[in-house]
Parts: sequence; C-alpha cells; structure tokens
Amino acid sequence: MNKLAFAFVGLAALAGCADTVSTTTSALGNYNRVMDITNNTGVTMREFYASNTGQNRWGPDQLGNSVLPSGKYFTMNFDDGTGACNYDFKAVFADGDVLTTSNVNVCAETGWVYQ
Repeated sequence: MNKLAFAFVGLAALAGCADTVSTTTSALGNYNRVMDITNNTGVTMREFYASNTGQNRWGPDQLGNSVLPSGKYFTMNFDDGTGACNYDFKAVFADGDVLTTSNVNVCAETGWVYQ
C-alpha cells in the first residue's frame, strides 16, 4: 500500500489577502491551530501522534482507544500552549505502515490528508 500525505492549504493562504488572514487569528493575535486529519488510504489508521518540532518525543496517541477508518477524518487542536506552529506527525496504519511528516505549519494549514 503506497500512502502519501498531502496538505491542503487554507483559504487564507490561497487568497493571499490581509482581510482573509484575520479570520485565522483570534482577538489576541494567536493563530488558529485547528486542523482536520483525513484518512483516505484504504487502510484503517490505528494511531496518530503529533508534537511540535521543538520536542524530542511524540505526544500521546490522539486517537486513544479509537481508530480512523479510511474515508473519515477527525479534528484536532494543535495548540499546546507553547505558541509553536510547526509540528511533526506520525500515523500508524493497520497494515503496519508508519508515516512520519516533519514541519507541518498548523497555523497556516487547515487540513492534512493521508492518501
């Protein structure tokens, strides 16, 4: 099974418009770090880990006791209180494949798709 990760850029980044960018920030100027993680691989995702790139270890499994079937997504808030925008992802699939992705800008992206 060949799986590739594709990032979908949010409307604000595509538009390149200062008025649109304001929709991605709160009144305090903090970036929105909420993203949809989508599994379109044809294989169930068993585990999903994320940590900001300044960390030396993975955070907890974000799926917990659940799994993410192919064709489904979950929404995650990546705000860990550090102000970090760049995160590393690790996805573990039922067929044994493990995909890691480095330096995803969760302040600029609105979704991440595994295909």
